[in-house]
Amino acid sequence: MRRGRAGRQPRTHTPTGRGREASARKNLFLGMKKSRGRAGRRRRRKHLEGFMDGVNCSHKLEYIKLKKWLKDRGFEDTNLRPAEFWDTGRGLMTTKALQPLFAENIETVFNYSALEWAWCTVNTRTIYMKHSQRKCFSFEPDVYALAPYLDLLNHSPNVQVKAAFNERRRSYEIWTNSQCKKYEEVFICYGPHDNQKLLLEYGFVAVDNPHSSVYVSSDTLLKYFPPLDKQRHAKISILKDHGFLENLTFGWDGPSWRLLTALKLLSLGADEFACWRRTLLGDVISARNEQQTLSVTEKICHFLIEETQHVLLQISQLKRNKENLKNQLALVEALRLEDLKILQKSAEILCNMNVSTA
Repeated sequence: MRRGRAGRQPRTHTPTGRGREASARKNLFLGMKKSRGRAGRRRRRKHLEGFMDGVNCSHKLEYIKLKKWLKDRGFEDTNLRPAEFWDTGRGLMTTKALQPLFAENIETVFNYSALEWAWCTVNTRTIYMKHSQRKCFSFEPDVYALAPYLDLLNHSPNVQVKAAFNERRRSYEIWTNSQCKKYEEVFICYGPHDNQKLLLEYGFVAVDNPHSSVYVSSDTLLKYFPPLDKQRHAKISILKDHGFLENLTFGWDGPSWRLLTALKLLSLGADEFACWRRTLLGDVISARNEQQTLSVTEKICHFLIEETQHVLLQISQLKRNKENLKNQLALVEALRLEDLKILQKSAEILCNMNVSTA
């Protein structure tokens, strides 16, 4: 029985090699077109989101060597792992949730006021102690150390102590040469500082401080010598080169040796100028030079007395008008009153020196 065309079985087609290649190219082209679309981008993003937390790479040889190198140098952190991230590549991955150190904005924490507080806190609490130089710090000498409990000891300029770190006992030790009765306050000496230094570095002043002094500026020093002196420029250069234009003071025992030496050199006559080296060594050059030096020193002392009295008058007026600055002005007034006492004592000493040399 013949089968009609409708009942004929369909012929199966087996593609040749060339046909298979063309079919593959067609499928690849369709796949590329498909991936370039919006749906493709969504699929790719969803696929990468699985790696956004990073892939741990700490098992790799280069990271194993790096961690060993860090451990040998005293650094070991169990909270971080080297990892690969889909968007940034190589990085560090935390192994636990991290919370911010400060709840508020760090710009409100680390401001200039906070820096002032931190500096004053450290500077007024630290003790002098040498440390070995560390590469991670600056090349400035590291001589600061915080010593809790020790910093409760107050300062007195009238006690003698020795303080240092005992390397053998690994402790900071203070030895006092001053007697202290039972239940009396124990003092140490922060150093032979005047009250300006104590106020600047530690925030207080010492009553009847034997180390207090009044400083003489180079401008005040030079105003009492004629500007037409032919050796004036050379004299100033010598004083500057040898450090005799700084730390010139009046103290409780009168003018300092440095102040008198600087004035002696400036008082050298034209025929005495060749002796300037002997002057710096403290030699007496001539009676005229000695007398002129004392005369100029006395003039400078009286000038500073008048200046200090004028400042005290201004402070007194400010205290009446600036009630909110009463405590600060009282402190400044106390310092200036001490300056006045020192200068008046120095003036008395200079007067006696003039009488003895007359």
